[in-house]
Amino acid sequence: MHTPGGKVSGYIVLMIVQIIFLVLFWLFVRYEKAALPSPIDAEDAGSANEHVSKYPQFQDVQVMIFIGFGFLMTFLRKYGYSATGYTLFMSALVIQWAVLMKGFLHMEGGKISLSLESIIDADIAAAVPLISMGALLGRTTPIQLLCMSIFEVALFAANEYLALNVLSICDCGGSITVHAFGAYFGLAVAMMLRPSKDENDAGKHEGANYVSDIFAMIGTTFLWVYWPSFNSVLAEGSGGERAILNTFLSLAAATVTTFVVSALVSHENKLDMVHVQNSTLAGGVAVGTVCNLLLGAHGAVLIGIIAGTVSVLGYRYLTPWLSSNLRLHDTCGVHNLHGMPALISAIASAIYASMVTADDYQSELQDIFPAMVGNNSTATKIMGGLGRDASTQAGYQLFGIAVTLLIAIGGGILAGVVLKYTSFRNLQKDEQHLDEQYWEVPALENKEEYELNVVDELLL
Repeated sequence: MHTPGGKVSGYIVLMIVQIIFLVLFWLFVRYEKAALPSPIDAEDAGSANEHVSKYPQFQDVQVMIFIGFGFLMTFLRKYGYSATGYTLFMSALVIQWAVLMKGFLHMEGGKISLSLESIIDADIAAAVPLISMGALLGRTTPIQLLCMSIFEVALFAANEYLALNVLSICDCGGSITVHAFGAYFGLAVAMMLRPSKDENDAGKHEGANYVSDIFAMIGTTFLWVYWPSFNSVLAEGSGGERAILNTFLSLAAATVTTFVVSALVSHENKLDMVHVQNSTLAGGVAVGTVCNLLLGAHGAVLIGIIAGTVSVLGYRYLTPWLSSNLRLHDTCGVHNLHGMPALISAIASAIYASMVTADDYQSELQDIFPAMVGNNSTATKIMGGLGRDASTQAGYQLFGIAVTLLIAIGGGILAGVVLKYTSFRNLQKDEQHLDEQYWEVPALENKEEYELNVVDELLL
């Protein structure tokens, strides 16, 4: 697989996968009733507006996936083509796969119902392998990355079904099922692909320059602005507005905290761009699971402060320790942006769930905590039946994150073993973090860099 033919064969396999998707869509996927023309005399002829109304938020999620994630990973100075290009390629592939996988788990009459909400669901699912990609950025081939994403999305769909439908946990913004799963799956793969002891130092192209960091800040800004839509798009009723408010306040608090803590712990007390690009977003992750709950403004701000602090300290101290002691190279620091903030969100969900009362949530209790409504019947797919009390729901919230971590890490280890020890090509040390391995890079680039350096020397 080291030959040019080996590179081509991987893409041919992916084209075959796309054709398989075509066949599956033809056989199983049908438009939802709201997306079909209504009879002229139908009383519910205008019901399609229910789904169309979410299109603005759908656009916001699209921007986050295709622009936000892609540009956030352009900080590697020689890997911009790959960061943005593979984000587009992977997302287009796994969104289709997510529609199918999640649809198979909710089939009615042997068919998958296609609606705007199912596309939004699939868009959110695309974030999972993109988060994992951040842990592996520059250290895998595109074929490894795309094949990993197909397996990961299938496992993610099963875990999400287990968490939301069987365990019946609250996870409105996906911090448990999306962020924690993607982060720890990716870290487990990175652990399996870790370098040998004599190659544990950073690669010569593993780093940023002034321009690449500015491009990465574009990704940060888009993610920051649109994160409230990501967290609120699937919320029901007034919970959607609470999700927007809580997410914004948490992001704002995390941003202020990030700048302060970064200046306190960084070298010479100067701001670190890595912290600003990533830890400012940690509040959006940390509030995700509980964003539609009655946190109060103070609760959202507190979560943001904690997330920003933990994230910056993770980048400053934990990431270097993992790299030097465990040889675990987390290129984008997903453990600090997605992993630990997701754990904070899971803990917060248990705390707030333990305080839930029917008087507080009234008619929305059914939408947010369905297992807490009804009698203690076992005639349901929800584990333990209905009629949970608040403390039991809190326990299930913690059980949900534990199961998610177990499945994500176990699946990541399995995927890493397959990628490392089968016929997949593994990049050599000097091939990592370079676009030119798989992209046509302008031939004049090196010459232009040389000429700019000469001009700078003359001016000095």
